[in-house]
Amino acid sequence: MIKVRIPTPLRTLTEGQGEVDLEGKSIAALIDTLESTYPGMKERLCDEQGALRRFVNIYINEEDIRFHQGLETPVEEGDEVSIIPAIAGG
Repeated sequence: MIKVRIPTPLRTLTEGQGEVDLEGKSIAALIDTLESTYPGMKERLCDEQGALRRFVNIYINEEDIRFHQGLETPVEEGDEVSIIPAIAGG
């Protein structure tokens, strides 16, 4: 299983859970599993073309997937994935 950390704003979709355990071979597969288990999750993470939204950052074991293969970045048993919404400030 892969541990996925859910940010507070999205926990309404996961029944308040801050972490969920999922299976998948890539970040895209994890997002699809999140969507099938917790409907509405994918539209908050991905745009209409299926790309990761600009304000959403995803990390595998503390490494940004944008510096790897993006949504096609592979994941393995025991990985920890963190979904982190960008925060703007002034």
